[in-house]
Amino acid sequence: MLVREIMRDKAEVIHFDHSVEEAAQMMKKGNFGSLPVEQNDRMVGMITDRDITIRVVAEGLDPKETKVIDCMTEGISYCYDDEDADAVARKMASVQVRRLPVINRNKRLVGIISLTDMARNARNEKLTQEIVSQVAH
Repeated sequence: MLVREIMRDKAEVIHFDHSVEEAAQMMKKGNFGSLPVEQNDRMVGMITDRDITIRVVAEGLDPKETKVIDCMTEGISYCYDDEDADAVARKMASVQVRRLPVINRNKRLVGIISLTDMARNARNEKLTQEIVSQVAH
């Protein structure tokens, strides 16, 4: 099964200089746990609900004043829409992430894939359980 068959094709992004509050509002509205961060039409990182909790709220920073770039996770792992879903699941486990941006071969963002998407469409239930277990710890 290919990634494009199970990914969510609604991929929202947030600009690096937007506020963390804006990111949190986008996440709430779209029911997302993370957003790719873009700068000059390039993905430069991800901001997750955990980034907001640990790097902003727990540090006592103001989400209205704190910029996404100041708390995002830099660098970005991604997968291609034509990759095998099982291989991508293994990649997610190896880099310890629950969600990956999906790009096409023209390097354009086309979606997001999550462990939940993988579990819903699992061909290999044992592999899915192993990967979820690895990422959860």
